[in-house]
Amino acid sequence: MPMEIKYLKLIKTIAEEGSIANSTNKLFLTQSALSHQLKELEHQLGFKVFYRSRNLWKLTDEGNELYLLANTILNTIDTSFKNIRQIQQGSIGTIKLSTECYSFYQGLPRFIQKMGLLYPEINMDLILEATHQPITKILSKDIDIAIVTSKSNNDKLLSIDLFEDEIYAIMHKENKLNTLEYIEANHFLNTHLIIHSFPLETVSVYEHFLKPNHIKPKKISAIPLTEVALEIVEANLGILCMPKWALKSFNISTQLVFKRIGQNGLKRRHFLVIRKEGKRQKYMQDFISNFSEQFSI
Repeated sequence: MPMEIKYLKLIKTIAEEGSIANSTNKLFLTQSALSHQLKELEHQLGFKVFYRSRNLWKLTDEGNELYLLANTILNTIDTSFKNIRQIQQGSIGTIKLSTECYSFYQGLPRFIQKMGLLYPEINMDLILEATHQPITKILSKDIDIAIVTSKSNNDKLLSIDLFEDEIYAIMHKENKLNTLEYIEANHFLNTHLIIHSFPLETVSVYEHFLKPNHIKPKKISAIPLTEVALEIVEANLGILCMPKWALKSFNISTQLVFKRIGQNGLKRRHFLVIRKEGKRQKYMQDFISNFSEQFSI
């Protein structure tokens, strides 16, 4: 028969305290209420659980089996709730986040807002000033997570592979480079390249495409606001290089076109980098699983 937890607690407590009278304080019930519960239980079971005497109550053989069962079940419940409390404590924390790629700043605020609704116990701070040196900032514990485009070889850090994307050259359809099937490095020589910020070593198109080919554009301007950069491109005053996914939230003009950079495209992988000891925290695991789901493309 199904047995309520209160009956298991009753059997365990009376057996250990020796009588109903000694059990009232532990069970927070009167002697009369406990006596009523025990009679009700024995009526349901069809056998006695205790031999009663004035000074000491003893378990019957059947009652002893129920006492062993009560210990097993109640100890399991206590252990489970202790584990739950530990999990809940591990779910509380602060995550300081940065990225070396400005593309991610287009989607991070919305992601942080979503995490705030799903996990109100996790505080997230976006550390913009760590953008140009995220790995160094992780090692110094100024931030906890970095989004980077190269896997870290430091044995104190863990790199989690996210996805591969492709950077395109965005230009006005009347730009003379629009006649080409794809853009080669030397085509950037006489262009006005619009980037989000200096130094150039943090700009993917420069670091992974132009620099290896010893090419530096005629003019380079840092425009941190993507909306403004797109307006400049729409006026046919420059070229912006970004992945398409980072522009999903923008209303892209029909006057703009996307050109592949290099014959095989300018592709890069993205990684989440964290300190290895941080992976044990549940709130970090929650962040990583949600981030991977949100930004998988």
